[in-house]
This record gives sequence, C-alpha cells and structure tokens, in this order.
Amino acid sequence: MSTRTYTIDKTHSEATFQVRHLITRVRGYFTDFGGAIQFDEANPAQSSVDFTVQVASINTATADRDTHLRSDDFFSVEKYPTMTFVSTGITSKGGDNYDVAGDLTMRGVTKPVVLAMTLLGKAQDPWGNERLAVEGEVTLNRKDFGLNWNAALETGGFLVGDEVKVGLSIQATGNK
Repeated sequence: MSTRTYTIDKTHSEATFQVRHLITRVRGYFTDFGGAIQFDEANPAQSSVDFTVQVASINTATADRDTHLRSDDFFSVEKYPTMTFVSTGITSKGGDNYDVAGDLTMRGVTKPVVLAMTLLGKAQDPWGNERLAVEGEVTLNRKDFGLNWNAALETGGFLVGDEVKVGLSIQATGNK
C-alpha cells in the first residue's frame, strides 16, 4: 500500500488571501490551521485532503479591520469558528498539477470548489522525517458563503470586492 498520511505543519505553511479594497488589494492570512493529506504516491489522484482553519486567527496587520472581519458582518467567528475543506476528488492536469475538488464550508455554508494545486515534491528533513509540499490557489466569491457586508461609495461601486483569491503553501510531515 503506497498511501501515507501527512500532517500539515503550520509553522512551514501558509493560508493567505487577497481581496480588492477600493482600487488596491488587501492581503491577509490565517495563523491557526491544520489538517492532513492522505497521499497515494503510486496514484496521486487517489489521494485526499482535509483542512481546517480557525477563523479567529485572521490577520491583515490592522487590528480594527481584523476585529471587523471576525464580527457578524463577515465571518461571525463566535457562531462559526472554523472553515473547512474536505476533498471529494483529485484530477491530474498533467505533470505535477492537479485539480483538487472538495467541499468548502465557511460561515455555515458548504459549496463545492476546485483548488488548482501543484505537487512540489517530497524530501527528508534533517531529523529523518519525510516532508510533502503542495501549493495552490482558488478564487471564491465571498457572497456565496454569506459574507455580504459592503459599503457603497459616493463615486459608485463598493468598498470591498466580491472575489477573494485564496493561496495555500503547505508543507506536511509524514507519520511514521
């Protein structure tokens, strides 16, 4: 059997996002997340992923904005403390590129999404642990998940864009 479980190492991983604000982009990240990759080396398309983010760990480097993002206007972290992704299928796109389909649950709403992922490879760390690395991204419409707050601008349009680009850079450690 070639399937091995890898636990996400959050100290060597990141979950980032960016969204339009007026005419520029605001970038942020989550500091508390975890999960596992069931990796089938012989047939990567048979692998699976589960990922959980503690939404209160959001950080945009602006305390007032982070507090607003945790409120009922956006993530409502008291009621919905986690965001989860559970894969439902993986499709090879050639080489080390894959589409990872799954169910994303945010703010109590579950929607199917597809992450474009690249398998960066495996390596052994200095302590003898096997590491697996992947990177990927997906663009979501925040309103699909009930994050509807916005403010109309006097000049037309809105303060916050609907599209959110999510990026993942994951290093995971193989369980012995």
